[in-house]
Amino acid sequence: MDLKLKPFDFAQAAARAGLAPDGTPLKKVATSAEPANFQTAMSQALKSVSTQQNESQRLQREVQLGNPTVSLEETMVAMQKSQIGFQAVVSVRNRMVQAYTEIMNMQV
Repeated sequence: MDLKLKPFDFAQAAARAGLAPDGTPLKKVATSAEPANFQTAMSQALKSVSTQQNESQRLQREVQLGNPTVSLEETMVAMQKSQIGFQAVVSVRNRMVQAYTEIMNMQV
């Protein structure tokens, strides 16, 4: 089996971590004037999980078709990321349903 490692790009890794190449934190720029609320946060989280699952499925398909540019390791990491994200969303949903049930059972 021929295993080829991709070269490490420090600048790209630092940018993903939210850091400048010298290690200082990047300044966040407000992208919208809309105040943050639970609905937008939950919507963004669901979109992120959906995107991760779609990417995982795409990588799985590429590995099954024998695409030499997609590694099995990259595919397995993407699968684990999407699984963890999905489990987190299900956990939040379960807690929300539990809280809703408790509120509905309160006597007023």
